[in-house]
Amino acid sequence: MAERFYITDYLTYLEVELGLSSNTIEAYLHNVNRYISYLSDHSITNPGKSEKSIVLDFISHLRSQGLTVNSVARNFSAIRSYHLFLNRERITENDPTETIELLSLHRKLPDVLSIDEIIRLIEIPDTADPLGLRDHAMLEFAYATGVRVSELISITIQNILFDENLVRITGKGSKERIVPLGETAKKSVVKYMREIRITLAGQKSKDVLFLNRRGTPLTRMGFWKILRKYVIMAGITKHTSPHTIRHSYATHLLEGGADIRVVQELLGHANIATTEIYTHIDREYIKEVHRTFHPRA
Repeated sequence: MAERFYITDYLTYLEVELGLSSNTIEAYLHNVNRYISYLSDHSITNPGKSEKSIVLDFISHLRSQGLTVNSVARNFSAIRSYHLFLNRERITENDPTETIELLSLHRKLPDVLSIDEIIRLIEIPDTADPLGLRDHAMLEFAYATGVRVSELISITIQNILFDENLVRITGKGSKERIVPLGETAKKSVVKYMREIRITLAGQKSKDVLFLNRRGTPLTRMGFWKILRKYVIMAGITKHTSPHTIRHSYATHLLEGGADIRVVQELLGHANIATTEIYTHIDREYIKEVHRTFHPRA
């Protein structure tokens, strides 16, 4: 049995890819381990063998234990994220939770950096240092494109269309999308490639754009550590994960007047409902402006 159904890899996904808090991660792991135990008790030793009917049976089992509607919904949220992780990592071929709808909980809006905070973060690396120049280019690229961290660390040089200022990104489900690469980010990437990457690259580099000091592609955890260092240096006190840059990218576009369907395409969301959470952030911003400046608010 693959290390109790890949729970260690799932933990890394929650920490690095989603940037969840330690309390949320603990709750997710507790709920997913309970689900895994249920599968094992029913002689299912491979999560790819789970089906929609089994997930629904598990939900019924939770209800029979006296769990509240909210507790059941939280359990299901963890199970859904677990199967999404398994599916996107190609560990399984199906997602049995995909067509299941439960009463959703109020979604916590993701943390977002202000434009000033993003600029501070991007400009904090010491570009006189070779790795600092790489980090500056990497942060510029992440904010310019809104990529997921898994996409950032796997982007290849051949997928950057420098003449057209575009990037070809392969996202979830091998779905390809094209996003613009701004002139500022392009210049930073070109400078990094000409001055630093050429000295880092080796046989194991392949065509991957961003490399570590050993000349191999960065890992998710490697990027998280780099980001965390600069967040502290920039004096940013908000909870900031790799996904925060993506959240900020989407929010700043919408606040600037971008159409939500364009943002959906740029983010690579299959369902516009996923993108709509950023309109809630936008509304919160509008309300905050109203509270701040309206004389009778």
